[in-house]
Amino acid sequence: MARAIGFGLRRDLDLLEALASPEAQRADGLGVVRLAELVGREKSQVSRALKALAEEGVVDRDPDTLRYRMGRRLFSLVARSAEDRLVRAAEPVMHSLSADLEETSHLCVLRDREVLTLLSVSGHSFRVHEWEGRGVPADRTSAGRVLLFDATPDELYVRFPGHASLPVLWATIRQAREDGFASVAEEFEPGLSGVSAPVRDYRGRVVAALNISAPHDRIGDHLAAAGHRTVEAAGAVSAHLGWEVRPLPGWPT
Repeated sequence: MARAIGFGLRRDLDLLEALASPEAQRADGLGVVRLAELVGREKSQVSRALKALAEEGVVDRDPDTLRYRMGRRLFSLVARSAEDRLVRAAEPVMHSLSADLEETSHLCVLRDREVLTLLSVSGHSFRVHEWEGRGVPADRTSAGRVLLFDATPDELYVRFPGHASLPVLWATIRQAREDGFASVAEEFEPGLSGVSAPVRDYRGRVVAALNISAPHDRIGDHLAAAGHRTVEAAGAVSAHLGWEVRPLPGWPT
């Protein structure tokens, strides 16, 4: 029985591998006939397997083209797994960062036009929950600007339709990229200032921001120093995720 289950799982994984292939991405999905060719199985067997996977939300079937693609449930599982790993890698580093600066640190990710806090750690070695799960505007926060490091001007226009000052936002993001961190002084909320640095995955893509936020009268004169320390901490988290610190293409060395 276990051997049969394992064999069936391997065959399903073969189908998912085919749906993740460059060919499937270019064509926005593949039909049953092509998938059967790729995995070397009978069309009827592939059709039954895909139907079962679709019922579980692992794959989706386009009703117009009849092509299959990766399903939302699978992407959701992958995203949750990646975020769990991110939090585990970041938490000990954040405790050290918060202790050094005696301020609260936050681990943030991008959600559409907002920044979502996954984890907050105080300067007193315990978690604080006021910000966890809360979304704030990406364009007005240092974390949001860091999370947009990889965006192009066209992507900003798509993400922020009707934004009154996208050229200014783009210039701010470019400057933050050159500095290695972003800082905001009382821009998002009166009396509150902060700095953020990028956390990168093994491909070098920005997947999170490490943020320090504090009352402006406490951190305002030390934003640059806090920024550099946060860059070091974000680099340590990135290393846990497989990123080797090196200049990115087009960046000054």
